[in-house]
Amino acid sequence: MIIGVPREIKEAEARVAMVPSGVRTLVERGHTVLVEKGAGSGSGISDEDYRDAGARLVDTPQEVYSQAELVVKVKEPLEEEYTLLKEGSTLFTFLHLATKKGLARVLLEKGITAIGYETVETERGELPILKPMSEIAGRLSVLMASYFIQKHMGGRGLLVSGVPGVERARFVIIGAGTVGLNAVRTAVGLYADVTVLDVDAERLRTVDTLFPGRVTTLVSNTYNVERTVRESDILVGCVHIPGRKTPLIVTEDMVRGMKRGSIIIDVAVDQGGCVETIRPTTHRNPVYELHGVLHYGVTNIPGAVPRSSTFALTNVTLPYIQAIADAGTTEAIRKNRALQRGVNTMDGHIRHPNVADALGMEYRPIE
Repeated sequence: MIIGVPREIKEAEARVAMVPSGVRTLVERGHTVLVEKGAGSGSGISDEDYRDAGARLVDTPQEVYSQAELVVKVKEPLEEEYTLLKEGSTLFTFLHLATKKGLARVLLEKGITAIGYETVETERGELPILKPMSEIAGRLSVLMASYFIQKHMGGRGLLVSGVPGVERARFVIIGAGTVGLNAVRTAVGLYADVTVLDVDAERLRTVDTLFPGRVTTLVSNTYNVERTVRESDILVGCVHIPGRKTPLIVTEDMVRGMKRGSIIIDVAVDQGGCVETIRPTTHRNPVYELHGVLHYGVTNIPGAVPRSSTFALTNVTLPYIQAIADAGTTEAIRKNRALQRGVNTMDGHIRHPNVADALGMEYRPIE
């Protein structure tokens, strides 16, 4: 099979979808890997590294998309890439189609089999490809908040850990999944005052077991959310439902009641976000102020640490890429249930129920 790796063009996105060791693995199995020149430079990987591993370097994205049967990316195709997508090909990347109806239509019109990293799901309900990026995003969200809460960045001017005789910063973390748990871990490590909310009592028990006496756990309901958001210095939204638009948890009225100079970081902004006032931002312009509150809405938080993120991501994507390359897309999907659950579009139909529901489009089971 011919596998294509284009250079990412999303603003400030320096990750790459394959590293040289992955190229070597696929080439040794008889496959051809096309890598656009410069694709790995942001992650510290040179064209020579790819060439030495057996990749065929090409000059333009057109060459990648026109020749590849399977295109692997990090982020969803942008509008300027829509015309490059080849009919009947396979696309494997983060898609987040719940908020991207235009892209969904293009994928359907071109009969592309689009598999979303974020919707590949095991029998146990785990998201193996999303998980390492969620771990990084959760930890980075706290580090970013610790930076932007400083006065010269527009924040309240707090030291997260406090000092003897001075209050610590109050973190409120909504959602105790992978992102939330890693946010909690980092905030606790910085000696912050941490409260975490979730609708799942078992997840709260896990948090309590891991951080006994160091974290306040509350069941997420309107009353608790409203009260804790009002008292917070830093609010981190960590709510995620695979393939579905993120439910609204924090209303604009709640944001109005927050302290001036406090900060909101919504990690799920690429699927709509759980805070009503959040909107997508970029690493170059990460924050904006509304109602006296700083909002951080970067849609690719792990892109801030591309070297770490690239290797964490490709560690988990390579087995699936290899399965598709070895067996072909249709057979690989038939054999691998996790991969099958990750299919968003195929043969001109939406194949994921949550994606179809979010887009208001017809769902056709892959079977």
